[in-house]
Amino acid sequence: MDLLLFFNFTNKRMFDIITNKNICSGVIILIKEDERLIFHIDVNSAYLSWTAVKLLQYGSEFDIREVPSVIGGNEENRHGIILAASIPAKKLGIKTGESIFEAKQKCNNLLIYPPDYNWYVKSSNAMVEILNEYSPKIQRYSIDECFMDCTHFKDNYKKMSMIIKMRISNELGFNCNIGISTNKLLAKMASDFKPKNTIHTLFKEEIKTKMWPLPVSELFMVGRATQNKLKNLNIKTIGDLAAFDVKILTQKLHSHGKLIHDYANGIDNSDVRKSNYLEIKGIGNSTTIAYDVDNIEEALKILLSLTETCAIRLRENNSLCSLVAVSIKTNNFMHYSHQKPLDNATDSTNEIFSGIKKTFIEMYRGEKIRQIGIRLTKLCSNEYYQGTLFDFEKIEKQKKIDKVMDSIRKKYGKEAVIRSCFIHSGIKPLSGGTGSEEYYPIISSIL
Repeated sequence: MDLLLFFNFTNKRMFDIITNKNICSGVIILIKEDERLIFHIDVNSAYLSWTAVKLLQYGSEFDIREVPSVIGGNEENRHGIILAASIPAKKLGIKTGESIFEAKQKCNNLLIYPPDYNWYVKSSNAMVEILNEYSPKIQRYSIDECFMDCTHFKDNYKKMSMIIKMRISNELGFNCNIGISTNKLLAKMASDFKPKNTIHTLFKEEIKTKMWPLPVSELFMVGRATQNKLKNLNIKTIGDLAAFDVKILTQKLHSHGKLIHDYANGIDNSDVRKSNYLEIKGIGNSTTIAYDVDNIEEALKILLSLTETCAIRLRENNSLCSLVAVSIKTNNFMHYSHQKPLDNATDSTNEIFSGIKKTFIEMYRGEKIRQIGIRLTKLCSNEYYQGTLFDFEKIEKQKKIDKVMDSIRKKYGKEAVIRSCFIHSGIKPLSGGTGSEEYYPIISSIL
Protein backbone atom coordinates (compact mmCIF):
# COMPACT_ATOMS: atom_id res chain seq x y z
CA MET A 1 0.00 0.00 0.00
CA ASP A 2 1.81 3.11 -1.26
CA LEU A 3 -1.01 5.65 -1.19
CA LEU A 4 -1.15 7.97 1.77
CA LEU A 5 -4.87 8.34 2.37
CA PHE A 6 -6.02 8.93 5.90
CA PHE A 7 -8.62 10.41 8.18
CA ASN A 8 -10.90 13.39 8.18
CA PHE A 9 -10.07 15.62 11.09
CA THR A 10 -12.87 18.07 10.53
CA ASN A 11 -13.71 18.56 14.16
CA LYS A 12 -13.74 21.73 16.22
CA ARG A 13 -10.69 20.84 18.33
CA MET A 14 -8.52 20.34 15.27
CA PHE A 15 -9.81 23.58 13.76
CA ASP A 16 -9.07 25.45 17.00
CA ILE A 17 -5.52 24.10 17.07
CA ILE A 18 -4.85 24.99 13.47
CA THR A 19 -6.38 28.45 13.70
CA ASN A 20 -4.39 29.40 16.76
CA LYS A 21 -4.88 33.02 17.87
CA ASN A 22 -1.33 33.63 16.70
CA ILE A 23 -2.63 34.01 13.18
CA CYS A 24 -6.31 34.68 13.73
CA SER A 25 -5.93 37.52 16.17
CA GLY A 26 -7.19 40.97 15.42
CA VAL A 27 -3.71 42.16 14.43
CA ILE A 28 -3.61 43.02 10.73
CA ILE A 29 -0.25 43.02 8.92
CA LEU A 30 -0.19 44.96 5.67
CA ILE A 31 2.21 43.40 3.18
CA LYS A 32 3.77 45.94 0.86
CA GLU A 33 3.30 45.64 -2.87
CA ASP A 34 7.00 44.99 -3.50
CA GLU A 35 7.29 42.36 -0.74
CA ARG A 36 7.03 38.61 -1.15
CA LEU A 37 4.92 36.24 0.93
CA ILE A 38 6.70 33.03 1.92
CA PHE A 39 5.27 29.91 3.60
CA HIS A 40 7.56 27.43 5.38
CA ILE A 41 5.91 24.06 5.95
CA ASP A 42 7.53 21.82 8.57
CA VAL A 43 6.14 18.36 9.43
CA ASN A 44 5.78 17.78 13.19
CA SER A 45 7.96 14.85 14.37
CA ALA A 46 8.18 13.67 10.78
CA TYR A 47 9.78 10.23 11.19
CA LEU A 48 7.50 9.24 14.04
CA SER A 49 4.37 10.69 12.41
CA TRP A 50 5.04 9.00 9.08
CA THR A 51 5.72 5.67 10.76
CA ALA A 52 2.50 6.08 12.76
CA VAL A 53 0.51 6.69 9.58
CA LYS A 54 1.95 3.58 7.96
CA LEU A 55 1.20 1.39 10.98
CA LEU A 56 -2.39 2.68 11.14
CA GLN A 57 -2.88 2.04 7.44
CA TYR A 58 -1.70 -1.51 7.94
CA GLY A 59 -4.15 -2.15 10.76
CA SER A 60 -2.50 -0.99 13.98
CA GLU A 61 -5.03 -0.71 16.81
CA PHE A 62 -3.33 2.33 18.35
CA ASP A 63 -1.46 5.46 17.30
CA ILE A 64 2.19 5.35 18.39
CA ARG A 65 2.15 9.17 18.65
CA GLU A 66 -0.10 8.81 21.69
CA VAL A 67 2.15 6.42 23.67
CA PRO A 68 5.86 6.45 24.66
CA SER A 69 7.52 5.50 21.38
CA VAL A 70 10.63 6.34 19.36
CA ILE A 71 12.19 5.85 15.95
CA GLY A 72 15.69 4.46 16.31
CA GLY A 73 18.27 2.12 14.94
CA ASN A 74 18.92 -1.50 15.76
CA GLU A 75 20.17 -1.74 19.32
CA GLU A 76 21.60 -5.20 18.76
CA ASN A 77 23.67 -3.90 15.88
CA ARG A 78 24.71 -0.94 18.04
CA HIS A 79 22.87 1.58 15.86
CA GLY A 80 20.82 2.47 18.90
CA ILE A 81 20.30 6.21 18.45
CA ILE A 82 16.94 7.95 18.92
CA LEU A 83 15.95 9.72 15.69
CA ALA A 84 12.48 10.87 16.80
CA ALA A 85 10.36 10.60 19.93
CA SER A 86 6.63 10.91 20.63
CA ILE A 87 5.32 13.63 22.94
CA PRO A 88 4.60 11.07 25.74
CA ALA A 89 8.22 9.86 25.36
CA LYS A 90 9.56 13.41 25.50
CA LYS A 91 7.59 14.03 28.70
CA LEU A 92 9.58 11.16 30.23
CA GLY A 93 12.82 12.96 29.38
CA ILE A 94 13.67 10.98 26.23
CA LYS A 95 15.59 13.11 23.75
CA THR A 96 16.57 12.87 20.11
CA GLY A 97 20.20 11.82 19.74
CA GLU A 98 20.52 9.80 22.93
CA SER A 99 21.02 6.05 22.86
CA ILE A 100 18.18 3.56 22.99
CA PHE A 101 19.84 2.10 26.08
CA GLU A 102 19.56 5.47 27.87
CA ALA A 103 15.96 5.91 26.71
CA LYS A 104 14.93 2.50 27.99
CA GLN A 105 16.29 3.40 31.42
CA LYS A 106 13.65 6.16 31.49
CA CYS A 107 10.84 3.97 30.15
CA ASN A 108 10.90 0.16 30.39
CA ASN A 109 7.92 -0.31 28.06
CA LEU A 110 9.22 2.09 25.40
CA LEU A 111 8.12 1.12 21.87
CA ILE A 112 10.98 1.21 19.36
CA TYR A 113 10.46 1.26 15.59
CA PRO A 114 13.12 1.24 12.84
CA PRO A 115 13.23 4.10 10.31
CA ASP A 116 11.82 3.44 6.85
CA TYR A 117 13.49 5.79 4.41
CA ASN A 118 11.50 4.70 1.37
CA TRP A 119 8.20 5.32 3.17
CA TYR A 120 9.45 8.70 4.38
CA VAL A 121 10.24 9.74 0.81
CA LYS A 122 6.75 8.67 -0.32
CA SER A 123 5.22 10.65 2.55
CA SER A 124 7.28 13.71 1.69
CA ASN A 125 6.37 13.40 -1.99
CA ALA A 126 2.67 13.12 -1.14
CA MET A 127 2.85 16.39 0.79
CA VAL A 128 4.66 18.13 -2.06
CA GLU A 129 1.96 16.98 -4.49
CA ILE A 130 -0.61 18.86 -2.40
CA LEU A 131 1.62 21.95 -2.15
CA ASN A 132 2.09 21.98 -5.93
CA GLU A 133 -1.63 22.73 -6.27
CA TYR A 134 -1.15 26.06 -4.49
CA SER A 135 2.16 27.44 -5.75
CA PRO A 136 4.27 27.07 -8.89
CA LYS A 137 7.42 27.80 -6.90
CA ILE A 138 8.33 25.28 -4.19
CA GLN A 139 11.79 24.60 -2.76
CA ARG A 140 12.27 21.32 -0.95
CA TYR A 141 14.54 22.28 1.89
CA SER A 142 14.68 18.84 3.47
CA ILE A 143 12.64 15.65 3.57
CA ASP A 144 10.12 17.23 5.96
CA GLU A 145 10.39 20.94 5.10
CA CYS A 146 9.42 23.08 2.12
CA PHE A 147 9.47 26.75 1.22
CA MET A 148 6.59 28.09 -0.90
CA ASP A 149 6.40 31.42 -2.66
CA CYS A 150 2.82 32.42 -1.92
CA THR A 151 3.00 36.06 -2.97
CA HIS A 152 -0.22 35.51 -4.93
CA PHE A 153 -1.97 34.85 -1.58
CA LYS A 154 -1.20 38.27 -0.07
CA ASP A 155 -4.86 39.20 0.26
CA ASN A 156 -6.04 35.94 1.80
CA TYR A 157 -2.94 34.20 3.20
CA LYS A 158 -4.65 33.33 6.50
CA LYS A 159 -7.43 31.42 4.77
CA MET A 160 -5.11 29.69 2.29
CA SER A 161 -2.62 28.61 4.96
CA MET A 162 -5.47 27.01 6.94
CA ILE A 163 -6.75 25.22 3.84
CA ILE A 164 -3.31 23.80 3.07
CA LYS A 165 -2.79 22.68 6.65
CA MET A 166 -6.18 21.03 6.87
CA ARG A 167 -5.62 19.17 3.59
CA ILE A 168 -2.30 17.74 4.81
CA SER A 169 -3.95 16.59 8.05
CA ASN A 170 -7.11 15.25 6.39
CA GLU A 171 -5.60 13.50 3.39
CA LEU A 172 -2.20 12.38 4.68
CA GLY A 173 -2.77 11.90 8.41
CA PHE A 174 0.09 13.95 9.80
CA ASN A 175 0.38 17.50 11.12
CA CYS A 176 2.67 20.38 10.36
CA ASN A 177 3.58 23.89 11.36
CA ILE A 178 3.32 26.66 8.80
CA GLY A 179 5.49 29.73 9.22
CA ILE A 180 4.55 32.85 7.27
CA SER A 181 6.61 35.94 6.50
CA THR A 182 8.09 38.07 3.74
CA ASN A 183 11.35 36.09 3.47
CA LYS A 184 12.59 32.55 3.93
CA LEU A 185 14.54 33.21 7.12
CA LEU A 186 11.63 34.68 9.04
CA ALA A 187 9.18 32.09 7.68
CA LYS A 188 11.44 29.29 8.92
CA MET A 189 11.88 30.93 12.31
CA ALA A 190 8.09 31.26 12.57
CA SER A 191 7.49 27.59 11.80
CA ASP A 192 9.76 26.67 14.72
CA PHE A 193 7.57 28.55 17.22
CA LYS A 194 5.45 26.68 19.72
CA PRO A 195 2.83 25.34 19.99
CA LYS A 196 3.33 22.77 17.27
CA ASN A 197 0.62 21.85 14.78
CA THR A 198 -0.08 25.56 14.37
CA ILE A 199 0.22 28.41 11.89
CA HIS A 200 2.59 31.19 13.00
CA THR A 201 3.57 34.53 11.49
CA LEU A 202 6.78 36.49 11.91
CA PHE A 203 6.56 39.68 9.91
CA LYS A 204 9.11 42.46 10.30
CA GLU A 205 6.73 44.33 12.60
CA GLU A 206 6.71 41.29 14.92
CA ILE A 207 10.47 40.69 15.17
CA LYS A 208 10.90 42.84 18.28
CA THR A 209 8.25 41.01 20.30
CA LYS A 210 8.42 37.46 18.89
CA MET A 211 12.07 36.89 17.94
CA TRP A 212 14.38 39.25 19.81
CA PRO A 213 13.55 37.92 23.32
CA LEU A 214 14.54 34.37 22.29
CA PRO A 215 17.92 32.87 23.30
CA VAL A 216 20.52 33.48 20.59
CA SER A 217 20.85 29.69 20.19
CA GLU A 218 17.35 29.71 18.65
CA LEU A 219 18.53 31.77 15.68
CA PHE A 220 19.08 29.89 12.44
CA MET A 221 22.81 29.28 11.73
CA VAL A 222 23.88 29.82 15.35
CA GLY A 223 25.39 26.51 16.41
CA ARG A 224 27.02 25.49 19.66
CA ALA A 225 30.48 26.83 18.73
CA THR A 226 29.07 30.17 17.57
CA GLN A 227 26.90 30.39 20.67
CA ASN A 228 29.97 30.06 22.90
CA LYS A 229 31.76 32.83 21.00
CA LEU A 230 28.71 35.09 21.31
CA LYS A 231 28.50 34.32 25.02
CA ASN A 232 32.03 35.68 25.44
CA LEU A 233 30.72 38.92 23.89
CA ASN A 234 27.84 38.96 26.40
CA ILE A 235 25.34 38.26 23.62
CA LYS A 236 22.57 36.15 25.15
CA THR A 237 19.44 36.88 23.11
CA ILE A 238 18.70 37.39 19.43
CA GLY A 239 17.92 41.02 20.31
CA ASP A 240 21.40 41.40 21.82
CA LEU A 241 22.89 40.11 18.57
CA ALA A 242 20.73 42.42 16.44
CA ALA A 243 21.92 45.48 18.39
CA PHE A 244 25.60 44.47 18.54
CA ASP A 245 28.28 46.28 16.55
CA VAL A 246 28.51 44.39 13.24
CA LYS A 247 32.15 45.50 12.75
CA ILE A 248 33.21 43.71 15.95
CA LEU A 249 31.18 40.64 14.95
CA THR A 250 32.95 40.55 11.59
CA GLN A 251 36.34 40.83 13.28
CA LYS A 252 35.52 37.95 15.62
CA LEU A 253 33.46 35.69 13.32
CA HIS A 254 34.41 36.94 9.84
CA SER A 255 31.65 36.63 7.19
CA HIS A 256 29.55 34.43 9.48
CA GLY A 257 29.30 37.32 11.93
CA LYS A 258 27.73 39.54 9.25
CA LEU A 259 25.36 36.74 8.21
CA ILE A 260 23.93 36.06 11.66
CA HIS A 261 23.72 39.80 12.39
CA ASP A 262 21.56 40.15 9.26
CA TYR A 263 19.48 37.16 10.34
CA ALA A 264 18.99 38.63 13.82
CA ASN A 265 17.58 41.74 12.14
CA GLY A 266 15.32 39.67 9.88
CA ILE A 267 17.35 40.38 6.72
CA ASP A 268 17.32 37.63 4.06
CA ASN A 269 16.96 38.17 0.33
CA SER A 270 17.46 34.57 -0.86
CA ASP A 271 15.05 33.36 -3.50
CA VAL A 272 12.70 30.39 -3.30
CA ARG A 273 14.48 28.18 -5.79
CA LYS A 274 11.99 25.96 -7.61
CA SER A 275 13.30 22.49 -6.98
CA ASN A 276 11.88 19.00 -6.50
CA TYR A 277 15.29 17.61 -5.64
CA LEU A 278 15.31 16.11 -2.17
CA GLU A 279 18.63 17.12 -0.65
CA ILE A 280 20.20 14.72 1.80
CA LYS A 281 23.58 14.72 3.46
CA GLY A 282 24.48 11.15 2.61
CA ILE A 283 23.34 7.59 2.10
CA GLY A 284 24.78 4.84 4.23
CA ASN A 285 24.41 1.17 4.97
CA SER A 286 26.09 -1.31 7.28
CA THR A 287 25.75 -4.87 8.47
CA THR A 288 26.80 -6.84 11.52
CA ILE A 289 28.15 -10.15 10.29
CA ALA A 290 27.05 -13.38 11.97
CA TYR A 291 30.65 -14.64 11.87
CA ASP A 292 34.09 -13.05 11.82
CA VAL A 293 35.35 -12.22 8.32
CA ASP A 294 39.11 -12.44 7.97
CA ASN A 295 39.78 -12.37 4.22
CA ILE A 296 39.62 -9.60 1.64
CA GLU A 297 37.63 -11.54 -0.98
CA GLU A 298 34.69 -12.20 1.34
CA ALA A 299 34.78 -8.68 2.76
CA LEU A 300 34.59 -7.24 -0.76
CA LYS A 301 31.51 -9.34 -1.54
CA ILE A 302 29.78 -7.93 1.54
CA LEU A 303 30.81 -4.41 0.51
CA LEU A 304 29.39 -5.03 -2.98
CA SER A 305 26.13 -6.17 -1.44
CA LEU A 306 25.95 -2.96 0.61
CA THR A 307 26.87 -0.89 -2.44
CA GLU A 308 24.06 -2.42 -4.51
CA THR A 309 21.47 -1.22 -1.97
CA CYS A 310 22.97 2.24 -1.52
CA ALA A 311 23.33 2.82 -5.26
CA ILE A 312 19.67 1.94 -5.83
CA ARG A 313 18.63 4.48 -3.20
CA LEU A 314 20.98 7.04 -4.71
CA ARG A 315 19.32 6.68 -8.11
CA GLU A 316 15.83 6.76 -6.58
CA ASN A 317 16.72 10.14 -5.11
CA ASN A 318 18.09 11.43 -8.44
CA SER A 319 21.45 11.97 -6.75
CA LEU A 320 25.10 11.49 -7.63
CA CYS A 321 27.90 10.96 -5.13
CA SER A 322 31.54 12.02 -5.32
CA LEU A 323 32.93 10.73 -2.00
CA VAL A 324 32.77 7.22 -0.52
CA ALA A 325 33.67 5.99 2.95
CA VAL A 326 34.17 2.55 4.50
CA SER A 327 33.97 1.79 8.21
CA ILE A 328 35.08 -1.37 10.01
CA LYS A 329 34.45 -2.72 13.49
CA THR A 330 36.68 -5.62 14.47
CA ASN A 331 35.84 -8.62 16.66
CA ASN A 332 37.70 -6.75 19.42
CA PHE A 333 35.25 -3.84 18.97
CA MET A 334 37.92 -1.55 17.56
CA HIS A 335 36.50 0.91 15.04
CA TYR A 336 38.17 2.77 12.19
CA SER A 337 37.17 4.27 8.84
CA HIS A 338 38.58 5.73 5.66
CA GLN A 339 37.16 7.84 2.83
CA LYS A 340 38.16 8.47 -0.76
CA PRO A 341 36.95 10.88 -3.48
CA LEU A 342 35.72 9.50 -6.79
CA ASP A 343 37.03 10.74 -10.13
CA ASN A 344 33.57 11.96 -11.12
CA ALA A 345 30.17 12.32 -9.45
CA THR A 346 28.24 9.16 -10.29
CA ASP A 347 25.26 6.93 -9.47
CA SER A 348 26.76 3.86 -11.16
CA THR A 349 26.94 0.80 -8.92
CA ASN A 350 30.15 -0.36 -10.60
CA GLU A 351 31.88 3.03 -10.36
CA ILE A 352 30.90 3.46 -6.72
CA PHE A 353 32.05 -0.05 -5.82
CA SER A 354 35.35 0.55 -7.59
CA GLY A 355 35.93 3.50 -5.24
CA ILE A 356 34.80 1.52 -2.20
CA LYS A 357 37.08 -1.38 -3.13
CA LYS A 358 40.10 0.94 -3.36
CA THR A 359 39.14 2.58 -0.06
CA PHE A 360 38.85 -0.76 1.73
CA ILE A 361 42.15 -2.14 0.40
CA GLU A 362 43.95 1.03 1.48
CA MET A 363 42.56 0.86 5.02
CA TYR A 364 42.26 -2.84 5.89
CA ARG A 365 44.75 -4.01 8.51
CA GLY A 366 43.98 -7.73 8.38
CA GLU A 367 41.85 -7.96 11.55
CA LYS A 368 38.79 -10.14 11.89
CA ILE A 369 35.76 -8.03 10.89
CA ARG A 370 32.54 -8.08 12.93
CA GLN A 371 30.76 -5.12 11.34
CA ILE A 372 31.32 -3.30 8.07
CA GLY A 373 29.59 -0.31 6.53
CA ILE A 374 29.74 2.19 3.68
CA ARG A 375 28.58 5.76 3.19
CA LEU A 376 28.08 7.82 0.03
CA THR A 377 28.47 11.58 0.55
CA LYS A 378 29.07 14.85 -1.28
CA LEU A 379 25.79 14.35 -3.08
CA CYS A 380 24.43 16.49 -5.88
CA SER A 381 21.43 16.41 -8.18
CA ASN A 382 21.77 14.45 -11.42
CA GLU A 383 19.60 17.00 -13.20
CA TYR A 384 22.29 19.36 -14.43
CA TYR A 385 25.49 17.43 -13.89
CA GLN A 386 27.48 16.57 -16.99
CA GLY A 387 30.37 14.13 -16.99
CA THR A 388 33.47 14.31 -19.16
CA LEU A 389 33.08 13.99 -22.92
CA PHE A 390 35.43 11.01 -23.08
CA ASP A 391 33.44 9.00 -20.57
CA PHE A 392 30.02 9.85 -22.02
CA GLU A 393 29.47 6.61 -23.96
CA LYS A 394 30.61 4.43 -21.08
CA ILE A 395 28.47 6.35 -18.57
CA GLU A 396 25.34 6.18 -20.71
CA LYS A 397 25.77 2.43 -21.25
CA GLN A 398 26.11 1.83 -17.51
CA LYS A 399 23.09 4.06 -16.79
CA LYS A 400 20.94 1.94 -19.09
CA ILE A 401 22.11 -1.28 -17.41
CA ASP A 402 21.43 0.09 -13.90
CA LYS A 403 18.03 1.39 -15.00
CA VAL A 404 16.98 -2.00 -16.37
CA MET A 405 18.19 -3.83 -13.26
CA ASP A 406 16.38 -1.36 -10.97
CA SER A 407 13.10 -1.75 -12.87
CA ILE A 408 13.30 -5.57 -12.81
CA ARG A 409 14.02 -5.61 -9.07
CA LYS A 410 11.22 -3.16 -8.39
CA LYS A 411 8.73 -5.27 -10.31
CA TYR A 412 9.81 -8.80 -9.38
CA GLY A 413 11.75 -8.42 -6.12
CA LYS A 414 15.25 -7.32 -5.20
CA GLU A 415 16.75 -10.76 -5.80
CA ALA A 416 15.21 -11.15 -9.26
CA VAL A 417 18.58 -10.08 -10.69
CA ILE A 418 21.75 -10.92 -8.80
CA ARG A 419 25.45 -10.98 -9.60
CA SER A 420 26.99 -14.37 -10.18
CA CYS A 421 29.55 -13.86 -7.40
CA PHE A 422 26.74 -14.15 -4.82
CA ILE A 423 25.54 -17.57 -6.00
CA HIS A 424 26.27 -20.20 -3.30
CA SER A 425 28.27 -17.56 -1.38
CA GLY A 426 25.95 -17.38 1.62
CA ILE A 427 25.99 -13.57 1.31
CA LYS A 428 22.85 -11.57 0.55
CA PRO A 429 23.02 -9.97 -2.92
CA LEU A 430 21.55 -6.76 -1.49
CA SER A 431 22.10 -6.02 2.19
CA GLY A 432 20.24 -3.57 4.38
CA GLY A 433 18.20 -0.75 2.93
CA THR A 434 16.28 0.77 5.84
CA GLY A 435 18.62 3.68 6.35
CA SER A 436 18.75 2.95 10.06
CA GLU A 437 21.82 5.04 10.79
CA GLU A 438 21.06 7.98 8.57
CA TYR A 439 19.83 11.40 9.49
CA TYR A 440 17.70 12.78 6.66
CA PRO A 441 18.47 15.43 5.80
CA ILE A 442 20.84 17.86 7.35
CA ILE A 443 20.98 21.13 5.47
CA SER A 444 23.22 24.03 6.46
CA SER A 445 21.93 26.89 4.33
CA ILE A 446 18.62 28.26 3.05
CA LEU A 447 20.33 30.24 0.30
